[in-house]
Amino acid sequence: MTQTPKPRGFLTLTLHAHLPYVVNHGSWPHGIEWLHEAAAETYLPLLRVLARLERDGIALHCNLNLSPILLEQLAHPVFHAEFPKYLERKIVAAREDEAFFLSTGEHVYVDTARFWQSFFSEDLDQFESLGRDIVSGFRAFADRGQIEIITSGATHGYMPLLGTDESLRAQIRTAVTTHERHLGRKPLGIWAPECGYRPAGLWTYPVVPEGLGHAPPAFHRIGTEQALSESGLEFFFVDTHLVQESARVLSPYEFSQQAFPQQAHPRREPPFHAADDRRLYHPFYVDGPYDHEDKRYAVTIFPRDPRTGLQVWSGDAGYPGDSNYLDFHKKRWPGGHRYWRVTGPRIDIGDKQPYQPAAAADRLRDHAAHFVQLVSQALESSLADQVPPVLCSPFDAELFGHWWFEGILWLETVARLLHKDSAQIALISCSEYLRHHPRGGFLALHEGSWGAEGTNQVWMNKDTSWTYAALYAAEITCRDICSSPRWRDGALGERIVKQLCRELLLLESSDWQFLITTGAARDYAELRFNEHRQDFETLRSLWNVFEQHNDLVPDQIDSLTAIEERDNIFADIDPGFWSAGAHATRESTQPAAPNITANPQAAPSPEAPTDATVSEIPKFLLPLEDPGPGDADDPV
Repeated sequence: MTQTPKPRGFLTLTLHAHLPYVVNHGSWPHGIEWLHEAAAETYLPLLRVLARLERDGIALHCNLNLSPILLEQLAHPVFHAEFPKYLERKIVAAREDEAFFLSTGEHVYVDTARFWQSFFSEDLDQFESLGRDIVSGFRAFADRGQIEIITSGATHGYMPLLGTDESLRAQIRTAVTTHERHLGRKPLGIWAPECGYRPAGLWTYPVVPEGLGHAPPAFHRIGTEQALSESGLEFFFVDTHLVQESARVLSPYEFSQQAFPQQAHPRREPPFHAADDRRLYHPFYVDGPYDHEDKRYAVTIFPRDPRTGLQVWSGDAGYPGDSNYLDFHKKRWPGGHRYWRVTGPRIDIGDKQPYQPAAAADRLRDHAAHFVQLVSQALESSLADQVPPVLCSPFDAELFGHWWFEGILWLETVARLLHKDSAQIALISCSEYLRHHPRGGFLALHEGSWGAEGTNQVWMNKDTSWTYAALYAAEITCRDICSSPRWRDGALGERIVKQLCRELLLLESSDWQFLITTGAARDYAELRFNEHRQDFETLRSLWNVFEQHNDLVPDQIDSLTAIEERDNIFADIDPGFWSAGAHATRESTQPAAPNITANPQAAPSPEAPTDATVSEIPKFLLPLEDPGPGDADDPV
């Protein structure tokens, strides 16, 4: 029997599915309509793609992040009730469009109107066949190994700017418990919101918390990697520049403390050169002060590949801007269906030409083939390495199907092309890659994101600083209240504090600052932030009354109930997560990374991969020069 050759390289696709909490907070143009559109145009079509691929013996093997707040919304009774009504409205509108185009003799649009009828009817039938449970559809594919589902921050809080360690940890711990409740297993990976990373170190509030009058003193905060490690998460993603500009830290595997016992700390290499792209195609451990300096559970990063990202993201230079694809912006009202193609760059909306699905399908195949070629070119210099490289392409899931309508079918076509030549480059999930191949060593990262300029500026700027002033005050207040045992009464006090924590999580959503900065829905974002701030303040006042009287009057209970019903998320939320100093504790049964703090020659733990040894680390990932005895006493 002929054995299938092992792939020489890998592609790992990551789809980040997330929407801010919109249930019970408006409908159109901003509100639950966002969720309906994403479900109809991205989530359900993606399930259909996964089913077709599985039928043909192909797995997408992507890392699919279903953010915790998205999971809560997809499982929400309001969504289950309202989404079929939305689909029925879209079907009726398409029928009316068909009748109109037939009456006016505009036959070029008739077939497209019929297509929309079929498309949304298929959505409706599929939704009902799933028992109105989209999450169960993804869970089934994950259970069969077709995809890997990972998590994100509970409400997509931007980790580099969260104001307390407890808030950072609570975003992650709430995410893990929510993921397990919906999907039946703990996640191994996480999408750090906005690919934001923060190292451990001395930190000062960038704005004064509201009501304090002066900035609190600087304090030593934990890094992202420690909070993730505590919660049993094994990997996350960072933007290209964080790896290119990082300082490489030699692990004891590469620099034996037995050979050089006087070397108290690892030596650092100079930062990478931007041209050294090969380093982008291997995962690395994140160096940092983990709990008790224990690096057995060091967290891994996968760098984002820049070239493939530009081709898929860019509406100007990338695939979505092709003249044959469906135009996102021009819609026919009242139904909101789209009948026109992109047509060309900077074409006036009135000059858009009719959409032709056959021409779009031809371009889709061309673009899928081009993408596969780009991946091959990027990995070409590494394909002969003993450790196969992996190219990481992360995208917002809603880019596919919703923003770029043909994008869902493009994903399917890419998977089929790679399946035909899987001996060269194959699709793989991040955890599967890590089970069989070693990391490239340790990296010490600086703070950054995948936002503009790679910094925090999209979320902290002159237009958004007021939100952080309010948020920081709320985080400190929440920590103070949750640190008191008074809320643990199992009754009214617990109700108040649980809802207080929910409102804080909703305040922390990075979506509000993003929408304010980009102007995409500034009024809505400001309104939502202020609503949650007001609800937080109301709950704080109720808590103060409860502390004094151990009860609330009927009107106050009504106020609490109204907030609970409006923002009824995270049913199992634990205010103890926000208690001062609270953090997760790893379970002893969890698989560990190799012990890199004691004996560097020790064998991997029983759960660690047996086919990934230190000797396999590619030479270009090792130190530029071997350390000699004369370097042993050099200062770090």
